[in-house]
Amino acid sequence: MPQLQRLAITVAQICDRKIDLTREQQHYLNRVLRLQAGDRFIAMDGRGHWWLAVLEAQETGLFASITEEIAVNRELPVEVTLMAALPKGNGFDEVVRQATELGVASIVPVTSDRTLLKPSAQKVDRWRRIAAEAAEQSERQFVPTILEPVSFELAVKDCGQKYRFICVARGENRHLWDCLLGNLEPPQPPLLRGEQEFDPPQPPLIRGEQEFDPPQPPLLRGEQEGEELSIVIAVGPEGGWTEGEVKRAIGWGFEAVSLGSRILRAVTAPIVALSLVGAAFEKC
Repeated sequence: MPQLQRLAITVAQICDRKIDLTREQQHYLNRVLRLQAGDRFIAMDGRGHWWLAVLEAQETGLFASITEEIAVNRELPVEVTLMAALPKGNGFDEVVRQATELGVASIVPVTSDRTLLKPSAQKVDRWRRIAAEAAEQSERQFVPTILEPVSFELAVKDCGQKYRFICVARGENRHLWDCLLGNLEPPQPPLLRGEQEFDPPQPPLIRGEQEFDPPQPPLLRGEQEGEELSIVIAVGPEGGWTEGEVKRAIGWGFEAVSLGSRILRAVTAPIVALSLVGAAFEKC
């Protein structure tokens, strides 16, 4: 199928295999994308369905006819909820956009002890529009759910996911990558152990031994066995979570994790965390 433009719609717009386009959608398709009657595009409802649609004209304006449903599989095999403390300015716009591109299922804006932004209802509507646009651009099947902002206390207390991680910039915590793979004590490479290794060990096939598949860590095992996996990752604001917030999160079942030895910006940390999840679970 040739590359086609995508348009996010709602299920309520579909009736008898016809799509009732809003004025904004008609303007976008006709004036921005330069589509004419007879041109095709992909309609997506943000809940997992894609349809091949044809633009048609009538006296009152443009509408679209559905010709067929398109089977796609573009989502992560794990449901990821991002709890992100609100950064200053418009930084959360970029968090929503890039988290959507990286496959997040839902985003919880969190007000923490160090949060400066007090979002309005208009801000939340804007974030939802950004998520829809980013889902179109990245060819997602689902548009992430953007929840209403909540306090840190409510966010960690009402969390229902089995695997819960809170990212902490400083301290001796396991790396998120090791947690995702289930490695309790990842082996250090020889140079870090201070060893000199002139003849590196040969892999099993070169040694002539039979090669066995290594046991899968818990999270990956669950994905293979059909268990519905869900992960929540909490990322802090400028200055990070306070010590009290980290302790409270741990009390509610979160594990404090590291994203590496560098201090990341509040808008960078979510991208690093979600990239690690994608690397751990997504099949190429």
